[in-house]
Amino acid sequence: LKKLWKNERSWRMAREIASYFTSLNKNEKEALRAWAGNADLKNWRSDAIGRIKGVGINTFQYLRMMGGADTVMPDKIVKRVINKILRDAGRKPVGEDIAFIEAVHEISKETGYRAIELCWMTWLVQSEGGKIRSEKYAKVLPRI
Repeated sequence: LKKLWKNERSWRMAREIASYFTSLNKNEKEALRAWAGNADLKNWRSDAIGRIKGVGINTFQYLRMMGGADTVMPDKIVKRVINKILRDAGRKPVGEDIAFIEAVHEISKETGYRAIELCWMTWLVQSEGGKIRSEKYAKVLPRI
């Protein structure tokens, strides 16, 4: 598997994350879900996962999302789309990661969309190969 991975840094990080979850005396899925629900966003750097070398706020939040947490990752695409929407609505864009995540949770309450839905929607409205992703994957999306 390591030969297929081809990136030593991310391989090491993934191995350490998996090792942590398997050490929790639960199956990995239960461990991920329990961790995701209890992880403290504001203190993410002192979290067992946040302390792993190579784990940044985006990886931390992505793992929480994969564990079932209704949250958002503050990556550049998500920030670009959400901040454009904020500017278009006459509101200030949010740059700092934790403040951005909190702002998306507020938008979630205002709009009725879950934070995780807002996150994935931003990816679907970005273009890829000259097409909006939601158009490019239109035949696949209903099956997901």
